Amino acid sequence: MKRRKTDYGTVILHWLLVAAIGAAFVSGLRIASEAPDRTWINLFDTLLPRASVWTLHMKSAVVLIGIAIAYAVYLLRSGLGSRIRLDKIRLRSLFGRKHARIGAISVFLTWGFFAAMVTLIASGALLYFGLYAGYGAATSHWWATWALPLFVCLHVLVHAMIGGASQLLRILRPGRLPPPPPRLDAVDLLRLLVERSPSTPETDSAAETNPQLVRPNGDDGHDRHPQQRQARQPTSPMAASPNVGRRRDVSLQSNPLLVAAAVAITGLWLAVATDWMTADSLHVHRITAADAPVLDGDTSDAAWRNIQPVSVMTNQGGNFDGKSESRIDIRAVHDGTWAYFLFTWEDPTRSLKQLPLIKRADGWHLLHDGYENGDEHAFNEDKFSVLFTTMNVTLAGDRTFHASPHPIADAPSTKTGRGLHFTPAEGVYADVWQWKATSGGPTGWMDDDHFGPPLEPTPAQLQRLAPYRGGFAHDPGTANYSDNFIVPLDAADQFVKPRRLPKDVAAMTAAMGLISLDPNVGESDGARWFMTEAESVPYTQERDRQIPVGTVVPGVIVSGEFSGDRADIRCAARWASGHWALEVARRLETQSKYDVPIKSGVFMRVSAFDHSQIRHTRHVRPIRVEVE
Repeated sequence: MKRRKTDYGTVILHWLLVAAIGAAFVSGLRIASEAPDRTWINLFDTLLPRASVWTLHMKSAVVLIGIAIAYAVYLLRSGLGSRIRLDKIRLRSLFGRKHARIGAISVFLTWGFFAAMVTLIASGALLYFGLYAGYGAATSHWWATWALPLFVCLHVLVHAMIGGASQLLRILRPGRLPPPPPRLDAVDLLRLLVERSPSTPETDSAAETNPQLVRPNGDDGHDRHPQQRQARQPTSPMAASPNVGRRRDVSLQSNPLLVAAAVAITGLWLAVATDWMTADSLHVHRITAADAPVLDGDTSDAAWRNIQPVSVMTNQGGNFDGKSESRIDIRAVHDGTWAYFLFTWEDPTRSLKQLPLIKRADGWHLLHDGYENGDEHAFNEDKFSVLFTTMNVTLAGDRTFHASPHPIADAPSTKTGRGLHFTPAEGVYADVWQWKATSGGPTGWMDDDHFGPPLEPTPAQLQRLAPYRGGFAHDPGTANYSDNFIVPLDAADQFVKPRRLPKDVAAMTAAMGLISLDPNVGESDGARWFMTEAESVPYTQERDRQIPVGTVVPGVIVSGEFSGDRADIRCAARWASGHWALEVARRLETQSKYDVPIKSGVFMRVSAFDHSQIRHTRHVRPIRVEVE
């Protein structure tokens, strides 16, 4: 039995496609494991990559785009397009005999695969370039990803039904590409029709009266050279055509794979050029010190009026009304000493509830959902984060974030099932600013933190009583806020002991505004969910007995000011009509090893948190800072 083969071009493109899809699929799953409610992917942790995940995924995507271009060109140049042509015959074959029906199903499956690939490439491009990179694009990318393994299973099954093992193994046996059939020449076709048409009485009569009409060049009808005449008679339609022996488009026809590769390389070059030319840059405009904006959360300052913002669509965060997306606009100016930023972002609610306490008949309870694992995603304040790094990489996430629930071999695994932030070497830091709607933010301070090398775990972290943070840490110094509760040894225990109780319960309740214990309901304008030392007293059982059951008290105590390196950033924020506006000021250069100077060439990232501790939104490409 003759072994069946497949043309070498299809074999090469097929296995390149398999390799690229495999790399994109496993790296994409690792990235998706960081999205809320997808930690179940960690069941396959041992099979998924841990290092340079974003880089692997993007390189795989580039290869997939190249293969898609090459395959389309290859089908056109090789004349193999007929094997996937959709027409009425294919449609009728779905209801025909078994062999024809299976062949038609194979073609329709192939077009389904093409549709999934187009969806993946298009949605991936939208997410990468930040164009309409919201819930719709992310969801389309997710579901199109799962269409690929489904297609693989059906593809193998259908080909097994077509020809069994011989049909499946032919993709391992490369052969020569069959030459395409010659193009139909209209002149040759007409000549064939004339020569093959039977004689009629009219033509016979015309021949008798005027022999020259049918016997040109002096042919008088006698067979003077029968051998030559017989040699001139065409024996087949192919022989009748004067173009049969002519080779057409020799280089292109004989090397369709090379042509496809050349076109694909050109297409990829254009894609890379587009990426480079469309990179987001934040221009920090120069102003005078007299024109510096007032930090009050009001966006009407003259410094902001004529500045076109950099707009970034971020996604894959927690909450945000289930859409997990938020568009962030960024403006920046400087006066030679201070840099000022205006961040505005979408957030459907003003969330100020930061781990509040409620008194019930059996004692005080901490309102939370996930806090014991370091992943509070219900009773948490709104937050906003900015990252600055001097690491000149397109995908800085591979330098500061490491996926997997256990990314550091000799450190505790995470309690959240998600990855950790840390930098790759000693002395390498990424500057992190973190604004919090209740903790420090209302008093004009923005936390100054950093990502550095992995920290030594504490005894509590080794015993998994507290979540391990990797390389995330606050800059040296102190903050002016703290938790208003003592965490029990078993953090899952709902019972807690408040550190302080309000002096005047009615006044504290009024300051908190309209109280709703629904995490998705925001707080009213002017509300605050923290207590100061001046309006509270240390916890005593006597004072506790005077507070009625059902009382809700803030989970945050504010006292004093920020100090040290942690006090480098001042801010003010306002929420209105589904948007936060945050004004920030920091010196261009702080001289701290944990801070990144604000200068040209620095890269920046932003993310928003909607009443979530760690489930922030994200974007793929960094923003390049350009200082005037």
